[in-house]
Amino acid sequence: MGMTRHPDRILPGVVLMLAFCVLAPLLDVSAKLAAATIPVGQIVTARFVVQGALMAPIILAMGLALRLTPRAFGLICLRAVFLILSTFSFVAAISVMPVADALAIAFVEPFILLILGRLLFGDEVGPRRIAASCVGFAGALLVIQPSLAAFGYVALWPLGTAFFFAFYMLSTRQVAGFMHPVAMQFHTSWTGLLMCLPVMVLADGSGWWQLDPVMPQGNAWLWLFGVGFWAALSHMCMTYALKFAPSATLAPLHYLEIVAAVALGYWIFGDFPNVLTWAGIVVITGSGLYIIYRERLSARALSVRAAKA
Repeated sequence: MGMTRHPDRILPGVVLMLAFCVLAPLLDVSAKLAAATIPVGQIVTARFVVQGALMAPIILAMGLALRLTPRAFGLICLRAVFLILSTFSFVAAISVMPVADALAIAFVEPFILLILGRLLFGDEVGPRRIAASCVGFAGALLVIQPSLAAFGYVALWPLGTAFFFAFYMLSTRQVAGFMHPVAMQFHTSWTGLLMCLPVMVLADGSGWWQLDPVMPQGNAWLWLFGVGFWAALSHMCMTYALKFAPSATLAPLHYLEIVAAVALGYWIFGDFPNVLTWAGIVVITGSGLYIIYRERLSARALSVRAAKA
């Protein structure tokens, strides 16, 4: 089902991961442009509509099984719930604040994931990685402080994104052991859509600006399509990058997404992080890279122990 990793395939994996880092912020840009006239909940729903429609012919062409066991269905539903919540939180944030600022705060997710992995699965986490996580959170506070002053409590939404996305990754970890990643994306899309649609129907006419759907006008249709299109394309790049190259090789590259977000935010919206935000980005990135380094050392030590056993 998957491709065997080979040294000659590392480079394609790196290229695909770099493509993800460039394409993923385009999803955020599309969402921010759409949020000018479209409620947040409707943007989230559009992501699942477009992404599911794009994934359907791919999964059929690949001949992947569509049947789900009760356990798989339950985990996919859980994964969809966390993806809905993390996406909603992030779109709610960037509807007001710059994409790069929100993304920098959301990048505390690896630290949350580290702690949750320790609490829920008993993953081995040493004091150095815990200390690095604390430093990473301090970096997030550097970004949050000016954002909180400028945009109010909406600056806390990216923390919700990080928290929910960490649970999304944990549920992905459970599903990945027995389901093809393309099938996983497709099933998450249609289950997420089935969860979002009733909320949109019930919210219609409610007047709640974050959920009450409207009829898109003009370019809003393009922005809504872009949310789903860039989500599908970027995550396909990441999926296949991980099939070519190990996650330990690709993880440090993920922080280049912030660079792409800064460039796009400045080019399209004229947003550029201030000094305090840049300091926070540097601290978060440095802490994250250190944790990745410690993860590599830990994995190498486990391999050596296993070889000697």
